[in-house]
Amino acid sequence: MNHDNYDPAYITDILKTTKTVALLGASPNPDRPSNSVMRFLLSKGYRVFPVNPGQAGKEIHGQKVYGKLADIPEPVDMVDVFRAAEYLDGVVDEALALPQKPKVIWGQLSVRDVDAAAKAEAAGLKVVMDRCPAIEYPRLMG
Repeated sequence: MNHDNYDPAYITDILKTTKTVALLGASPNPDRPSNSVMRFLLSKGYRVFPVNPGQAGKEIHGQKVYGKLADIPEPVDMVDVFRAAEYLDGVVDEALALPQKPKVIWGQLSVRDVDAAAKAEAAGLKVVMDRCPAIEYPRLMG
């Protein structure tokens, strides 16, 4: 797949069919983008599971923080990645090791690794990179 340009229908379908999101790299700091994106997703009705090993057991926006994807007690539809691009391959590996794989790996702005994307897509996952759902949602869904 070409990850330079996405068909609006591709992203719209992901945003409409996703119900649960693991937000990897969630921060309790309101000045961090992950914090405001989590707040946005919650406001749009998504169930968000923040993931941050340094915050595990605490809460962000009233949601319990998990140390890693495997600690989340139920399957998630999408993994939203707020980590540096060099970690995306490891995130894909972690997601693929889950008993129920997510449907989508979403790399936030500047999070791009075409090899990691190819690995996820080969396993049947959809991939979005270098985009933010808090930007795409209002642009595509009003």
